[in-house]
Amino acid sequence: MAKLAKLLPLVRGSAPEDRNQSKVLDAALMAFLDFGIKRTSMVEVARRGGLSLATLYRRYAGKNDLIAAVGLRQARQFIADADAAVQRQVDSDASAQDQIVALFVAFNEGLRGNKLLDRLLKTEPEIVLPYLTVQGSPVIELGRDYLAEFITRLQSEGKLPQYDPLPLAEMVARTALSLALTPQTVIPLDDDAALRTFAREHVVPGFRIF
Repeated sequence: MAKLAKLLPLVRGSAPEDRNQSKVLDAALMAFLDFGIKRTSMVEVARRGGLSLATLYRRYAGKNDLIAAVGLRQARQFIADADAAVQRQVDSDASAQDQIVALFVAFNEGLRGNKLLDRLLKTEPEIVLPYLTVQGSPVIELGRDYLAEFITRLQSEGKLPQYDPLPLAEMVARTALSLALTPQTVIPLDDDAALRTFAREHVVPGFRIF
């Protein structure tokens, strides 16, 4: 099996936020949502976070570093939410089918329900689209490696046959990202019950369940 990239462990293993860091990242996120990334200044983030500008610059050397920190936090929250969605199924000893459906729905909700992503796609697509398309390999890799880990676990539990999980994982990750970027579709993304039926009928078979 191909070697997994290191982005997923980096996201999962990032250090917990201290109180001041949380205040800064909360402030930056709210400013990005209110003004967009281009119009948000470090002065505005410092004001919202209740910090001096000098203190903010001691933590983040520039705006790009702050943007990267917010992006890492968003990725960490996405992974945590997906973990929680699957864990609820695992705790009830759910079938592979149920776990796959839960994860597909969690991926859909995590991407389409992300307020910052939605804001940027609508108002500053020139900023975010390159990182989700032609320069989007880190995003694809993160989703792929997470899904490959998920498939590998089900294989180790005897719920899926043995096969290289990476191609399937990448296909599902790319599909989820495409649905987030182009929501106009006949797939019932806004109907939870219908989306679960869709996943059971069209996504689950690709995992080669016995």
